Amino acid sequence: MSPVVTPLTRRRLDKAQEALAARDIRLGEVIARVGPCTMLPRREGTHFGHLVRNIIHQQLSTGAAATIHGRFVALIGGERDAPDPAAILALPEEALRACGLSMAKTRAIRDLALHVVDGRLPMHALDTMTDDEVIQALVPVRGIGPWTAQMFLMFRLGRPDVLPVLDLGVRKGAQRMYRTRALPDAARLEKLARNWRPWASVASWYCWRALELDDATSTSPRALRAARRVP
Repeated sequence: MSPVVTPLTRRRLDKAQEALAARDIRLGEVIARVGPCTMLPRREGTHFGHLVRNIIHQQLSTGAAATIHGRFVALIGGERDAPDPAAILALPEEALRACGLSMAKTRAIRDLALHVVDGRLPMHALDTMTDDEVIQALVPVRGIGPWTAQMFLMFRLGRPDVLPVLDLGVRKGAQRMYRTRALPDAARLEKLARNWRPWASVASWYCWRALELDDATSTSPRALRAARRVP
């Protein structure tokens, strides 16, 4: 049996911030300027509902995705964040397309529902799987690649040590943080992230936030010292 991974909590986030700031002065500067990490896992609804919502939101603006998701929920019925996979499979593709879903997303959602109904994707067991096991369970589903699986690990299961090496935002944030000339590729990012373990998810979150900072803002030595003793 795989060891149970403790998800991120407010207390564990505080511990992660303190450890990361103590190990890495550049990351510590970003932590001092951004403030506390807010990446607590989203536990409303079901794992299935979370994945469906992620598929709907892919490559859409927040407003457009919310409208389509609302139509989808109204069509399927039941709880907003806990749609029934069997109910989805009982509907023709045309009904789902009428919600505003593309053909690709319609087929992805139906394939996800089919994987759950026939048992190939054991949703009830995902919390007890290792990160690699979760990824291996999710990527056979149409429309779910390694990046989507990693986002599920980070934002749904609250796994603390996920490093999405192909995420453009994380790569750009790392480039800005470490002032590298070239955008780090996967191998380079792995090297830059050696000090991030076992809190790579939290460090990745700060890479995203680093892109929102104004470079003209300076950080005082006092602020850097404060970052090392977060909370």
